[in-house]
Amino acid sequence: MSDSAPLRCAVNGELIPHYAHPGDAGADLRSAVDITVPAQGRALVATGIRLALPEGHVGLVWPRSGLAVQQGLDCGAGVIDSQYRGEVKVLLFNHSTDDHSIRKGDRIAQLLIQKVERLEFFAVDNLEDTARGTGGFGSTGS
Repeated sequence: MSDSAPLRCAVNGELIPHYAHPGDAGADLRSAVDITVPAQGRALVATGIRLALPEGHVGLVWPRSGLAVQQGLDCGAGVIDSQYRGEVKVLLFNHSTDDHSIRKGDRIAQLLIQKVERLEFFAVDNLEDTARGTGGFGSTGS
């Protein structure tokens, strides 16, 4: 992947995703609007950006840990395919009992760009056994 992806951005570029620190995996996504996420509710928040990701790559929208821990805000998973050209939006969930105001320019999520490998799916009668088997959801203990 190149060091940059073509980006179309609103508000004179002030909303362009950026990495806060060298080595960060996720680039901050910012709100393009003032909006309130109701207590125990959700809101779809505009970012003002449209991406043209390189073929064979995907953009993944992930929560910002500080928002989740400090304010009870989480985001729904987002998959931005390389062929998608619409505005990137973030679905925020408010797990707290208070309304939460988001201001234009606030960092609301992070965007990870990853390479994609497409595999073909096909039906089989059985799967080969593994040491783990069917154990999941806490099967390895605490």
